[in-house]
Amino acid sequence: MIQKLKNIYHFIRALSANYWYGFPSRKLQVIGVTGTDGKTTTTHLIYHVLSSAGKKVSMISTIFAKIGREEYDTGFHVTTPDATLIPRYMKMARDQGQEYFVLETTSHRLDQNQLAGIQFEVAVITNITHEHLDYHRTINEYAQTKMKLIQMAKVGIVNADDEVTQKTISNLKFKILNLKTYGLTNKASYSIDFRKDIPNLADFNAYNYLAAYAVCRELGLTDKEIRTACSTFILPAGRIDIVYNKKFMVIVDFAHTPNAIECILQTIRKQYVHGKGRLIHVFGSAGLRDRTKRFAMGKASATFADISYITEEDYRTEDPQKIADEIGLGFGNKQYFVELNREKAIHAALDEAKPNDIVVVTGKGHEKSLCRGRSEYPWSDKNCIQSYVHLLS
Repeated sequence: MIQKLKNIYHFIRALSANYWYGFPSRKLQVIGVTGTDGKTTTTHLIYHVLSSAGKKVSMISTIFAKIGREEYDTGFHVTTPDATLIPRYMKMARDQGQEYFVLETTSHRLDQNQLAGIQFEVAVITNITHEHLDYHRTINEYAQTKMKLIQMAKVGIVNADDEVTQKTISNLKFKILNLKTYGLTNKASYSIDFRKDIPNLADFNAYNYLAAYAVCRELGLTDKEIRTACSTFILPAGRIDIVYNKKFMVIVDFAHTPNAIECILQTIRKQYVHGKGRLIHVFGSAGLRDRTKRFAMGKASATFADISYITEEDYRTEDPQKIADEIGLGFGNKQYFVELNREKAIHAALDEAKPNDIVVVTGKGHEKSLCRGRSEYPWSDKNCIQSYVHLLS
């Protein structure tokens, strides 16, 4: 009951903000991007393709808001800003003569009605895997919430190869009038394998590229325009980010779900680990968030990494040792190390690394702060790594 009342409150706030700013989404072509993994990369891809094709485009992603030529910080650990800020950014974009607006969208904002009043031209769902079950309770409820974005758009695009997405669509109580699909395995409206065009493209990123391709085709761009732009795309900060590559390699990635960790570790082992090289993984799990995923995160690291260090990751008011123990259950009988101080854990992994080894630090990616207790402290995985390897050189 309390959550329903909160959602009504947010609905009124969202509509009021859109009214105040003159419902700016009606004067833009808004593209919504949601899903468990790949949202940020897909958002940035769509923005890059549209921009490369000469379109005037703005966006809001997990990393920042880009309105015209200006970048704006959206806050700590925020993907989709508050309901009152979204139409404000959209009005700023429209006032600057922008035509398109790409909005990365979370299930929380969808469930809370914080996107009420926004008119979407196209919406895409990248995939649906285990995440946020502390809030949504079941994977089905989580998936149903994601589908709200498709319902709000003129054109909906979904992953034909994603099992949960397809199962959810088959059980929907409402009809999606204009639904398109993309995929590499099952029959789909769009089925372009960008791995043939782009060297060393990760399998999971092949889907992100294809999702962006499908969106941009629906917006009227040509095949050539999209492919040309995709060939020059650089992944966003904190996504397969190689921050050191001399005696050994160190990669930072935002992966923080079981599926994302499995995908990134598999990709790095396939593309970068050679000879007798080992894969060394440093990671944790956020406090006061979905506890049920911790076992699966540990299992993924145990399966695909040779050496694993469990550490803090925005533990908030939870006991970081308890979080580490819950992750550790996923390792079964395989050995792992616990160093709750993130800086010390990264240093330990770097000290362990030998020639041909790959150190992968996941969970924080581009983020610039670390939450301990009720306070945010300045933090960067990338800076931590670069300052320490400089001392090792």
